[in-house]
Parts: sequence; structure tokens; C-alpha cells
Amino acid sequence: MIIGVPKEIKNNENRVGVTPAGTMELIKNGHTVFIQQNAGLQSGFSDEEYINVGGKILPTIEEVYKTAEMIIKVKEPIEPEYALIKKDQLVFTYFHFASSEPLTTAMINSGAVCVSYETVEDPDRSLPLLTPMSEVAGRMSIQQGAKYLEKPLKGRGILLGGVPGVAPAKVLILGGGVVGTQAAKMAAGMGADVTILDISIKRMRYLDDVMPANVNTEFSNEHNIRKHIKTSDLIIGGVLIPGAKAPKLITRDMLTEMRPGTVLVDVAVDQGGCFETTKPTTHQDPVYIIDDVVHYSVANMPGAVPYTSTLALTNVTLPYAIQLANKGWKAACAENVPLKKGLNVINGDVVYPAISEAFNLPLKDVDGYLK
Repeated sequence: MIIGVPKEIKNNENRVGVTPAGTMELIKNGHTVFIQQNAGLQSGFSDEEYINVGGKILPTIEEVYKTAEMIIKVKEPIEPEYALIKKDQLVFTYFHFASSEPLTTAMINSGAVCVSYETVEDPDRSLPLLTPMSEVAGRMSIQQGAKYLEKPLKGRGILLGGVPGVAPAKVLILGGGVVGTQAAKMAAGMGADVTILDISIKRMRYLDDVMPANVNTEFSNEHNIRKHIKTSDLIIGGVLIPGAKAPKLITRDMLTEMRPGTVLVDVAVDQGGCFETTKPTTHQDPVYIIDDVVHYSVANMPGAVPYTSTLALTNVTLPYAIQLANKGWKAACAENVPLKKGLNVINGDVVYPAISEAFNLPLKDVDGYLK
């Protein structure tokens, strides 16, 4: 199969879809890999490194899309890429369709086959291709939150871990999944007073067992959220419903109950955000303030640490990419149930229920395409 790896063009997105090591493995399996010139540079990988393992360099994004049967990238295509995607072309990336109707419409109109990293789902309901980026984003949420708590950046002016004789900051984490767990580890390690809210008693039992003494768990409901936001300094939104829009757990009116300089970090922004006042921001312009509450909602947080993120992402996506390339998407998805759940849009038809529900679109049975 002819595989194309374009340079990411989303604002400050520095990751690349495949590392040189991943390129070598695809080539060893008999495939041809075209990399756009300088696609890996911001992740620390030069064109020469790709060439040395057998990759071929193309100068423009247009040539990559025109040449490739399968596109491997990191972020969802943005408007300048829509017209480049061809009918029957296999696109393997993060899509987050439920948060963007224009993207959904564009991919339906393209006739492409869209396999979304974030909806590949193992039998235990875990999301193997989303997990490493959730780990990065969860850890970064505390890193960024701690920074924006500083007074020159309009935060409360509080040190996350406090100092002897001065209490640490209070961190509220909505969701005890991968993002919430990693955020709690980082915040607890810095000495903060951490509370995780979740709706799964089983998950809270696990977190109680593995977390240090400065991390507590409580059941997530509106009453407990309203109680904690009054005294929290940093609030992390880490709630995920696979492939669907995130629920709005903090509403607009709740901002008035928070103290001036409270920082909100919405890691769920790719799925529409779990704060009502969330709007996507960029690394170039990451925050905005509503009612004296600082909002950080960068839609590609791991893009700020591209070396770590690209390696972590390729580690998990490569085995699936090899299956898709070796067998073709139909055979690969028919044989691999978790990968089949990654199919979102096929030749103009929506085949993933959450997307159909989000935009009231007809839903086709995915199995009909795999026979």
C-alpha cells in the first residue's frame, strides 16, 4: 500500500503521524511511505532520518494526499485539507467528529474511509489509541494549570504545593479515567490537595487504593460539583464519552460561585468540552477570562511536547496501521473488533452511532461494508 504522512497544519501542532522507526516497520512489511518535507522536524525527526530507513520525501501536502492510498496523521483534517482527501482514501487519525459538524460534512462529502484513533475500543472499554495522549494531556493539565495560577497570568497567585506553614492549592478533577488519574498523580506529587469526582464506585475504590493520602474521591453530581468549585483553585475537566460530545458539568452560572483567579483546564475540549463556557484555544493564544475565571482549553495540548507525544502515539498506532496496510481496511476491521469500532465514516455514510446522534444523520450498519 502507498502510505502518506502529511505535515500537520493545525495551529502549533508539532507532532507527526509516524516516526522514522515506524516508517521502517511499514516498509519492512512491503509498503511505500511518502513523508511530506519537514513533517517530522518539530518532533525532532529530520527528513534524512526518514530517507535513511527507506522513506520517500515529497515537497508539498498536495502531493502527499494525491499519491497516497492511506493517510496517517495526528489531528483531524482542517479546512485547507478537505479538498485534498479523495474518494476511497483511507484516513487514519484523530477525528473527534462529534464536536465538529463541518468536519463531519466534509468527510461525508469526500467519500473517504475515516478510521478514528479515539474510537478504537478494546473489550474492556479502554481506548488504546487515545490513552497515551490522554496520559500526556492529563499530566500537562496540571503543568499548565499551575502556571496560570500565577498572578501575572491572572490566576489566584497561589503555589500549587504551598510551603511549610501555608496550605497548598485545592485541585478538583472531574473524571477519574486516564486524564484524571494522570492529573491527580502530578498534582499530588506537587503537594496539592486533590479531589477526584467520578460516577463509578469501582473506579473510585481503585483510585483510593493507588493514590497517595492527599488525593480524595467523591461521587460526581451537581451538588458535589457546586460544593467544591467554591473552594477549588484549579479545576480539571477530564470527562470522556467515547466518540460523543462531553457532558457540560460546569455551567455558565457556576462561574459566579468560584473565586476570582480560579483556573479551569478543559482536557475534554476535543469532544466539545465539559464546561459550558469552553471554546477551543491554541498554544499561541491559550487562555481567556470569563467572570474573572481563567479558562485554558487548548485543543491539542500534547502538541506542545511533540517528541514525547509522537513517540508515545506511534507506539500504539503502528500495529493497527500495519494491519490496515497489510490486509486492507475491510479485512483488517472484519478480523479486529477494536479496530472496527474505529470506523466512523465510510464512502459518505456515517457508521458510528454517536456521530449520527450528534448531528441527526442517518446511521448505516458498519458490518454491511465488511462482507
